Parts: sequence; C-alpha cells; structure tokens
Amino acid sequence: MEIDPHAAPLSVTARPELTGGRRIGVLLSHGFTGSPASMRPWGEHLGALGYGVEVPRLPGHGTTWRDLNEHRFGDWYAEVAATFDRMRADHDQVVLGGLSMGGTLVLRLAADHPGDVAGVMLVNPAAASKRLDLKALPVLKHLIAGFPAIGNDIKREGVDEHGYGRTPLKAVHSLVQAWPHLQRDLAAVTSPLIYFRSTVDHVVDDASEPVILDGISSTDVTRVRLPDSYHVATLDNDADLIFDKSVEFITRVTS
Repeated sequence: MEIDPHAAPLSVTARPELTGGRRIGVLLSHGFTGSPASMRPWGEHLGALGYGVEVPRLPGHGTTWRDLNEHRFGDWYAEVAATFDRMRADHDQVVLGGLSMGGTLVLRLAADHPGDVAGVMLVNPAAASKRLDLKALPVLKHLIAGFPAIGNDIKREGVDEHGYGRTPLKAVHSLVQAWPHLQRDLAAVTSPLIYFRSTVDHVVDDASEPVILDGISSTDVTRVRLPDSYHVATLDNDADLIFDKSVEFITRVTS
C-alpha cells in the first residue's frame, strides 16, 4: 500500500559529544489518524541538539483511513514498544513524548517500564472523554465505517498535519477501549512528567487531564499551558514553547 511521503518515520542518531558524553534517546509518538509529520519539527529540533530521536509511523497511518480501520490499539502499542526496546539498547537513557493518542501510548509504556523511562512529555494526551457519542461506538462501528474527522485542528494558518479526513470507527473504538486499562495502571507511572495543554482544543476535551495527573504516582510534574494553539500544538503557534520547555525537561531529568 502506498505511503504518504509526509508520513515517513524520523530517525536521528544520537551525538553524545553534544549531550555530555552520554547517549540520550527521545521516542516521540504521533496521534490517531495523524502521522510522523506532526512530530517531525519537534524531533528535528531535538536531533539537532544531539539527542537520538525516533518517530515511528504507527500501523494504519500515512496510508488510508480504511487501512487504519483494520488496526487496533495493540498494533500501535507494539510499534512504539519495539521502538522503545531498540532505543533502550542503544542509549543510556530514554525519554518518551506523545501527542494525543501518542500520549496514551507513551503513558502505557511508562506504566509497563517504570524503571526504564527517564521522563514523559505529553501534548494534549487522550485518556478519557466526556463525549456521549463514544458510548455508541460498539454498535455504530458495525453500521458505519467512519465519521468526518476533526482534522488540522491548528490555529496557525496554512499548516497541514497530513492526517485523515475521516475517523475510522472500529479503530477509534479500540482506542477508547484501551483507556480504562490505562487508567487502572496510571499509578505505575513514576517518571518525571511534563504536561503541555492547549487552552482551546477541539479534539481532546478536558476530561483527560485530571484523570492522568491525579492517577500517576510521579512526584516531579510540570504543567505548561499553550495559550495560542489548538490540538496539534506541535505544529501550532506554541510549538517553540514546547520545543524549548522539552529541552529544559530532558536536560534536567537525564542529568
């Protein structure tokens, strides 16, 4: 199946001479219906500073929305978990970062590997929702393949995240089904964490933040508000703030 050129994974080799002689890795995960395009500027920024960066393309993304409907949460998690295993073997420490569903995935990783994650960076992560229509997914997914998506939720004009124009219902139901399992295991997350949250987000509502921050066991938690960005904040007006604060965070938690 043809892959959108914008969805190509990003891989940057660590340069320890720029990071105090140690190989520091950063794994960044894109979100549901998105692609590595939404994380590439962030990854390239970190790579230029000497960090080893991996931005995998999650199964079913960067192709067609119908292809995504053939994949489930376990497929996406397996991809980031395999990437994490490779990075642990090649780096002294690894920091995780995720946008939207990417946040769900890296929180799952941090819960499963609490002693191996140096830090967690979340941008508008999804772990819960107040949307009532999600309760109808068990039935709707058998009647309708997809709904129109809220794509390109970006305040900055002229920016394209190169995501899908429809939301595949079987796939999104799989994501929603993963939330309760993650919520039950959030207490296993002990790594330092930085939480970036847009003031206006038309995709992820305000249910996730208290669920995550009240559920984790991390004692080192930093909140950063993004006042001039919508959901895909890594490509929006506050992107530089995310990049700068993440560098400060990574430097501190891996020192």
